[in-house]
Amino acid sequence: MARNIQSLERAAAMLRLLAGGERRLGLSDIASSLGLAKGTAHGILRTLQAEGFVEQDDASGRYQLGAELLRLGTTYLDVHELRARALVWTDDLARSSGESVYLGVLHQQGVLIVHHVFRPDDSRQVLEIGAMQPLHSTALGKVLSAYDPVAHSEALEADRKPFTDRTVCAAEDFEHLLDVTRARGYAADVEETWEGVASIAAPIHDRRRMPVGAVGITGAVERVCRDGEVRHEVRPELIAAVRDCARAVSRDLGAGRF
Repeated sequence: MARNIQSLERAAAMLRLLAGGERRLGLSDIASSLGLAKGTAHGILRTLQAEGFVEQDDASGRYQLGAELLRLGTTYLDVHELRARALVWTDDLARSSGESVYLGVLHQQGVLIVHHVFRPDDSRQVLEIGAMQPLHSTALGKVLSAYDPVAHSEALEADRKPFTDRTVCAAEDFEHLLDVTRARGYAADVEETWEGVASIAAPIHDRRRMPVGAVGITGAVERVCRDGEVRHEVRPELIAAVRDCARAVSRDLGAGRF
C-alpha cells in the first residue's frame, strides 16, 4: 500500500481547520489545534501562502483561506453545473440574437470557453470550447475582471498587449473601463480583439452572489452594432438579451433576482 505524504496531510488538515470557522486563526492556534510544532506549522503556512491558498492579515498576523483556494473551489461548478444550467438559456440567446454565444470562466490569467453555441445560420463555424481569450480586451474578459477580484488582479498583472488600435492597455484606462462595466452591468468589445468583430457579455453569479462566469454573444460589427454615425455603439436590444440570459442562469444557480 502506498504511504501517504505527511506534509500534504498536514497541509490538508490546515486548510480544513481554516475553512471550519468564521474567524482568522493565529499561528499558535493552528499549531496547537493540529498538534504541530510552531516551526512546522509556520513552514506549511508559508508554502500555502506563496501558492495563494492562505492569506495573512497584515494587522493581526492571523491566517485565513486565500482567494486562489476559493477560486479552485468553484471549478466543479464552473465546468459542470454552470454549463448544465446555461444550456437552455444560451440556446435561446443564440436564437433570439442570431449570433454565436460563448460561456467563459477564469482560467490561467485568461478566459476559458466552456460552452459555445453556433450562430443559427448555415455558415461554416468552428467549435471553440477549450479556447482561451484575453482578459483585458474581450467582453467576457472585461466582465470577469470587473466582478471577480482574482480576475481583476490577474488582468492588471498580465501583459495587456494591443490586438488592434482600439485595445485598451494602460492600467488607468483599463480600470476606468471596469468601473463603467460594473456601473452598466455588461461589457462590450468592438474591434478591440479582432478587426470587424464585436461582442457583448454580462456576469453570472452563484447562490452566494459570487461571480462564477460570463456569457456573451460575438458577431460581425455591422450586425452587433447600430447603424448610423456611431459605428461602435452596440445595439441595445442585444445588450438586453445578453443581460437577460445572464440573469436567468444566475437565478438557476440560486442567485435570486438582480
